[in-house]
Amino acid sequence: MSWTEVRVPATSANLGPGFDALGMALSIYLECRFRPAERLLIQPSGRDAGMISTGADNLIWQTALQVAEHAGRPMPLIELKIDNDIPIGKGLGSSAAALVAGVVIADEAVGLGWDRHRILDEAARIEGHPDNVSAAVLGSIVASAIDSEGITRAVRMQLPARYGVAIIVPDFILPTSEARAALPTTYSRADAVFNIQRSALLIAAMLTQTTDAFHEGLMDRLHQPYRARLVPGLSEMIELRAPGLLGCALSGAGPSILVFYERGHEPVCERFREIFASHGHGSEILMTHIPDHGYDLLQGL
Repeated sequence: MSWTEVRVPATSANLGPGFDALGMALSIYLECRFRPAERLLIQPSGRDAGMISTGADNLIWQTALQVAEHAGRPMPLIELKIDNDIPIGKGLGSSAAALVAGVVIADEAVGLGWDRHRILDEAARIEGHPDNVSAAVLGSIVASAIDSEGITRAVRMQLPARYGVAIIVPDFILPTSEARAALPTTYSRADAVFNIQRSALLIAAMLTQTTDAFHEGLMDRLHQPYRARLVPGLSEMIELRAPGLLGCALSGAGPSILVFYERGHEPVCERFREIFASHGHGSEILMTHIPDHGYDLLQGL
């Protein structure tokens, strides 16, 4: 029996001030091949494969079950081959990619016939916030929100070709639950206004290629200051200035760092590895790009 494959990109959320609102797709992928089977069989491979469950509690499978149940359909058993290249627990949307894969698998296996926007609505409903899943489904850079009727409203943007992005991945994991727990329950009006201003500035800088506005546009007061104690060197990285460096932000809940730079200045990314090293941590640089579309679906393999 033929296989169906879904490939979902990694994502970086927040982009500094756009807390739970901005997301970016990255050319690092989770690939899942599946087909009907007489019993559930899950075979993970690739990066951090040992952290991926092979049992019924696997996030992709559990998401597919939830989607099918929500649609009032039985979810058939499948054979699932997972080839993962997204660092797990590093703020690169590994769980969002798994969740989107699960929604797509259920849609195909159960025959729901959903379009991409319906896939997005379901993924955002399960995730509870739309930033990562919007980028994983639609690609590019996405501003998103869930409206009063539970529909995800998402608008895609392109990063100008003269700018590049890289991810600095340190050698430690930061659980999202721990990063979320570090945040306060309320914020001052001054901090809220600060982030609204920087979010608007960042989007305008991207759309108009206003290079000198990037660094300030990436500033944040809602999550990065509170998570700095969990990511050694983060405060230094945020304040770093260097030729060709546009700025950086904590990727999602961290601990990875998203770096924006002017093309031709790729060596500036080494500065971030040096800062991690000065705090006793190794790291790797992932030179990536922003895919202009989200998940891919290939049938009849």
